[in-house]
Amino acid sequence: MKKTLVKYPFLTKEVEIYEQDNGHKIVLAHKEGDMVNVSSWVKTGSINENDKNNGISHFLEHLMFKGTHKHKAGEFDKILEAKGAIVNAATWKDYTFYYVTLPKGDGEDNFNTAIELHADMMTDPVIPDYEMGAPFDINDKNVTDKRERHVVIEEIRMRKDQPWTQVYNATNHAMYTSHPYKRDVIGTPEIISQVSQQEIMNYYKTFYSPKNVTTIIVGDFESEKILDKVIKEFNWGERPEPPKRNILPDKPVREQVYVENSANVNSSFLMFGFLGPEAKDLKNAIALEMLAIILGEGTSSRLYMNLIENQEEQIFNIIDAENYPFRDGCNFFIQANFNNEFKEKAIKLVKEEIEKIKEGITQRELNKARKKLLSRFACEVETVSEIGETIGYYMTVCDDLALAEDYIPICEKISSEDLESAAKKYLDLNHAVISVLCPQK
Repeated sequence: MKKTLVKYPFLTKEVEIYEQDNGHKIVLAHKEGDMVNVSSWVKTGSINENDKNNGISHFLEHLMFKGTHKHKAGEFDKILEAKGAIVNAATWKDYTFYYVTLPKGDGEDNFNTAIELHADMMTDPVIPDYEMGAPFDINDKNVTDKRERHVVIEEIRMRKDQPWTQVYNATNHAMYTSHPYKRDVIGTPEIISQVSQQEIMNYYKTFYSPKNVTTIIVGDFESEKILDKVIKEFNWGERPEPPKRNILPDKPVREQVYVENSANVNSSFLMFGFLGPEAKDLKNAIALEMLAIILGEGTSSRLYMNLIENQEEQIFNIIDAENYPFRDGCNFFIQANFNNEFKEKAIKLVKEEIEKIKEGITQRELNKARKKLLSRFACEVETVSEIGETIGYYMTVCDDLALAEDYIPICEKISSEDLESAAKKYLDLNHAVISVLCPQK
């Protein structure tokens, strides 16, 4: 078993990474206190889906809680929540992760129980048909089944009614030509209504391979004792290796793309989308984080001051900017809600602000962005849950926890010229996707 140590910022002990012969990685991070966090991150999400099974990762996430050969559906939550645990999971483009946060208890009883149940769920899900619900015709209005298939379909329908989701999905889809990132993580009602139990289990066995999984334990414990416990409980048996990735990152669109849709809304929604560097390109990823803060975070940002505070006409109601880091390239978004009568002017004003930031960034703006990022990074080691999530991100999306050591030094060295260079490279309007959602006439 291979062991690696990483000097994780703000933690009193080095983080220990153990890689077993089967590829399963176990990460032990020490955080003084009574709370512990147990999580497993799987390198699968919509990145491993296609047009026929889009949404299967998210559906499987729901079904993983539906029992094992040792525990019936509902027992997992019932036992842990009685001990004060928070139990949940999430699916995104690059990963699916499951976690338990709870007090470790007298003699670490709660802690051991959490590891046992979590490992059982990850390695031996049953996913019975009667918990899934039978496949059905999505157009049949008489189906009233309330099992998990229908829960997920209702979740999809609720999200599709949200205007921000609609404008995001249109932008996201247009930003990519062939990469799986173009699909909505949650899937479609048509696919979820028909996917079979066998398809779900085949997907689980293909991608929930030990080589694809990182289990992270955060808390105050004896490393050797907990390591032995995790190795014992995670009995993977014979699992095939996951398929090798042969997906290449997409390049930005060759020319500016404009997409316009309509919906039952009272005002309009706007999104600019740009493709950025891979998440492990830490310097440029941090530069885009800083640009998002300067452009659109808070009431002192450029977009708020120039397009809301200092405008004679009330064109914009909301406007901000965000950067989402992904394995195969960041997504940088500017998003706004505006009065539809000013549609052309709203788009023009946002374009002008994007061009202005390439001309110069003040030292004050740089210092503010740097301070916010460093403060945010420090806050992410305040709780066992946040530590688990940050480690999971670096291990799963970046494949390198050592990047966490580099974050602060890189952040402190970035200059205004670095930000201007990143803006010119990644916020090129010739490679932008602009999506608008307008009120129906």
